[in-house]
Amino acid sequence: MVGAVRTLVVWCPDWPVVAAGHPATVPVAVVSANRVVACSNAAREEGVEVGLRRREAQGRCPEVIVIDQDPGRDVRAFEPVVAAVESFTPSLEMGRPGMVSFGTRGPSRYFGGDRALAAQVATAVDTVLAPLGAPRCRVGVADGPFAAEQAASAAAAVLVVPPGRSADFLAPFPVRVLDRPDLADLLIRLGLTTLGDLAALPPETVLARFGTDGASAHRLARGRDERPLAVRMAPPELAVAAELDPPAERVDMAMFVAKSLADKLHEVLAARGLACTRVAIEAETEHGEHIVRLWRHDGALTSRAIAERVRWQLDGWLSTGATTAGVTLIRLTPDEVKPDHGRQLGFWGGSAAADDRAGRAFARIQGLLGPEGVVTAVVAGGRDPAVQVQLIPWGDHRPEATAAPSREAPPWPGHLPLPAPALVYPDRVAAGLLDRDGQPVTVTGRGVLGSTPARLTVGAAPAVAVVAWAGPWPAEERWWDQQSARRRARFQICGADGMAHVVVLEAGQWWVEATYD
Repeated sequence: MVGAVRTLVVWCPDWPVVAAGHPATVPVAVVSANRVVACSNAAREEGVEVGLRRREAQGRCPEVIVIDQDPGRDVRAFEPVVAAVESFTPSLEMGRPGMVSFGTRGPSRYFGGDRALAAQVATAVDTVLAPLGAPRCRVGVADGPFAAEQAASAAAAVLVVPPGRSADFLAPFPVRVLDRPDLADLLIRLGLTTLGDLAALPPETVLARFGTDGASAHRLARGRDERPLAVRMAPPELAVAAELDPPAERVDMAMFVAKSLADKLHEVLAARGLACTRVAIEAETEHGEHIVRLWRHDGALTSRAIAERVRWQLDGWLSTGATTAGVTLIRLTPDEVKPDHGRQLGFWGGSAAADDRAGRAFARIQGLLGPEGVVTAVVAGGRDPAVQVQLIPWGDHRPEATAAPSREAPPWPGHLPLPAPALVYPDRVAAGLLDRDGQPVTVTGRGVLGSTPARLTVGAAPAVAVVAWAGPWPAEERWWDQQSARRRARFQICGADGMAHVVVLEAGQWWVEATYD
């Protein structure tokens, strides 16, 4: 159990309604699972309450505007309020959209006490809420988050509970404020209707009768919280920037500053045990132009690698005529970081210098030709050999679950068994598979072979005898859609010339899809 911490809670009533863009004077009900979860003050005056069914709420107030709950929208709209509170302290805890809290120990001393702090916070938040037509916020200060939340809900504007008096303040509150419906119903049936009634019981008796859930509720009723305030710390500022005065009109002039910035960024990240895998290079010119480019690397970007990418980018901007003005500002922002696990050594010892040089060459080519100028082949899922290999820009994240077919998420029934063919044709080659009587080999809809393969022709080449074959592997895709439905059967055919092919029968026509080495 954790000792009580003086906590300030800011509560913005009816926040889902405010986030949806409706003022308090309009009857609005926010519903989830066909029940009202929030409503405006105008709707409450017409009898709409939280917990009512949609139809019942519309019966009490026919003109009520019903909107669906959207937690993402509520969080996005609440960010300006959080920013206003964050001006008092960076250590915040987000309870839910519409409520934010923080410990008052440091801020209270700076602003002249809990009451003065609460008044200033309320003024700052109301300034943000006023243009939205939202009700004024309520601020509560007490010992612990739970008591402070109840103080905020009971406050007309600001309510400060004296230190050590949270239990007395909570005593008249009904047990339903504990947000434990089943436990609250049981306590009410037993005659324990208020938090004061629950707090008066011995702790060991509550634990024996109601278990750990009851013991936790008992501690809250006594003004004691089980956990410390889980504050949101402000993210560290990792970007580095430098102004160039006079403006740099040549790459070599700007690179002196860029190299020092790359070293500084590397030191900042190394001090935090981080490595940069994607960096944003920004530049501003004396004509007010602002140019940004993201550079990604499969491994960690070293100081030298960052400086080289700055050089390539500046060379592209200044030398190609993208801008004719001098560069006045360079900023490097680590857009993506990961824990730094050190450098991988080469197989025979030493650093993998060749890999580093190759990586720098690929990055430079990408800077000249664009991200698609250098691609990497990765194994992907699918039934066809042509789609099992995917080309992605070098340095991009590889698709998940593509390291081996055995780890692919979909089962892909009907796909070719291993080994994979070495040559996959971009366009299938027309072929013919004949039996001993010279008739085309057929496959029924149930995947049954009509006759035994005997000769194979590929394109205009002469027919060769079939010495071994395997299959068929039938595959029927999107059978429910006539426009995209596809049915085919594959074979592995080995000819007397020593060549092995992947042969497919589709719509009565034989094709060669791939060839084995």
